[in-house]
Amino acid sequence: MQRRILLGSGIIVVIILLFKFCEFKKEDDASLDYNTNLIQQQIVNVGKLVVTEGHFAEVVTYKNQDKYLMNMVSFEKKAIVIVNADVTVAYDLHQMKYDIDEKNKTITILNIPKEEIKISPDIQFYDVEQSKMNPFTGDDYNKINKSVRANLAKKIEKSSLKTNAKNRLISELSKILILTNTMGWKLKYEGNVIEKEADFNQKIKG
Repeated sequence: MQRRILLGSGIIVVIILLFKFCEFKKEDDASLDYNTNLIQQQIVNVGKLVVTEGHFAEVVTYKNQDKYLMNMVSFEKKAIVIVNADVTVAYDLHQMKYDIDEKNKTITILNIPKEEIKISPDIQFYDVEQSKMNPFTGDDYNKINKSVRANLAKKIEKSSLKTNAKNRLISELSKILILTNTMGWKLKYEGNVIEKEADFNQKIKG
């Protein structure tokens, strides 16, 4: 009789322990799902278009000369070109690719999109001088537009616009870093663990 009581008590203890283990496992899985959903939501929040705007202006003198009769006769055309351009540098973070490893509590950023530079110039012509023998044509306007865009591209490279855009990008990505650090997860990019915002600065080319 005493053996049956002990056996019955042992079975009850085993059942209770199994129940507790299953309950613990369920809570652990629920917590993992919650953490994963929270991280995914943060990535969705970050996944937007980050745009930095700038304005540039320049004055260009355009000249062209047509020569005839062994260069004895020439017909010149010229104009002062005033350019005002709005420039945007954007990162479309909707295109960012990532992987979430629930088992190892690691999120890996696989790809960060490159910046997209958009130049919208407003070109005005002043003091236009031309002749019937050498008038302004569509080819002239195409040459001017191409030259203006090339000059603006050089100015953008020398300006702080791209750096400012990169800083805004890093600021957005750091929101993911803050969350992973808070939850005890790891954030990786290009094979390295990102521990602080400065790590992004070293890795992201811009």
